[in-house]
Amino acid sequence: MVSGRPPLPHPLPGAVGLSHLSAYDWESADGVCGGSPHLHLVCTEAYVVTAGRGAVQTLSPGGYREIPLRPGSLVWFTPGTVHRMVQGGDLRVTVLMQNGGLPEAGDSVFTFPPEVLAEPEAYAAAAALPPGTGPATEAAARRRRDLAVEGYLPLREALVAGNDGPYREFQRTAARLVREKVPAWRERWRAGALAAAERTGEQLDALADADPAHLADATAYEAAPTLRGGYGMCGRRDEYAVPGATSPYREE
Repeated sequence: MVSGRPPLPHPLPGAVGLSHLSAYDWESADGVCGGSPHLHLVCTEAYVVTAGRGAVQTLSPGGYREIPLRPGSLVWFTPGTVHRMVQGGDLRVTVLMQNGGLPEAGDSVFTFPPEVLAEPEAYAAAAALPPGTGPATEAAARRRRDLAVEGYLPLREALVAGNDGPYREFQRTAARLVREKVPAWRERWRAGALAAAERTGEQLDALADADPAHLADATAYEAAPTLRGGYGMCGRRDEYAVPGATSPYREE
């Protein structure tokens, strides 16, 4: 029998995060149009390309890669991988994010220059955006992107030259920056992805006893984006107000 604890909200499968992105077409210092390089510390992220073309640049212990993106492409990268979405022409991507809600709660660190990363208050100020989707938010998102690219290019250059020291130091600095947020992340994980997995285990136990009681709650849900054209890390972002789906970015 499934336990009598309060029912979960109805998240997307596995309590994943979901959003749609149109990659930024702003040109950066190296002549490339695209998003803000960053990494996640506990979340794997996936891109499903639905339109256009472009690439994702990644930095990892294996070195630097540029992976082409075209309709039908599926690309994913694990925690610690620095990634930068590159616009090649009308690029449109559906993003699936492990542990929905954690990136918005701070599991995402931009590749700002070391002097910004060294000061938590300076980092928070550089990472924050004004609310809304107006010109002030666009200007701040572009400044944030440019600052992330400024710190990213030396990391990439060193890694291409065979020196992973700056990249490793960035990972360590990112871990220090988010350390105080981990208790809140743990609660989100317990209430989201972990709870969804545990509920499956309870349902399997019930079925092993030939008890299908949980199937009495079967139904369907639907949702539409509740914000279109917001400013995400990589591009203009459509968001859903669905439990477990991607919520607006904010610093906590």
